[in-house]
Amino acid sequence: MAFNTRGGAHSQPMAEINTTPLVDVMLVLLVVFIICAPVLQQAVVIDLPQASATPLPASHAPLHLALDAQGDLLWEGQPLGPSELEQRLHALSPDTELQLLADHATPYQRLAEVMAAAQRAGIVKLAFVTAPPR
Repeated sequence: MAFNTRGGAHSQPMAEINTTPLVDVMLVLLVVFIICAPVLQQAVVIDLPQASATPLPASHAPLHLALDAQGDLLWEGQPLGPSELEQRLHALSPDTELQLLADHATPYQRLAEVMAAAQRAGIVKLAFVTAPPR
């Protein structure tokens, strides 16, 4: 606290805070920020190495299994009954990739049943095919 010396020996201390040092510190921090901000936005230029590689050959072509809004199955575009799904999945190799194309209105229960059937058949590569937003 600052003391008021104009009132004599018995004067009361001032009840005000001297904000000048606080303003000085804030101005210094503002100047430092203004100077450093452009440096923070500059990107570091990195020259990445270039390499060309051939894509790995797929061991099996991916299998497309579609589910429409009613939950009906299409195996590579051909209609498939619910009882045939298990048989066809068990006939596949375990490293076959199964790509699911499900309509956005497909009941989740039906999708879960298809995924469970694929798991029981030993299919470990399961992908969901989506369309990019318009």
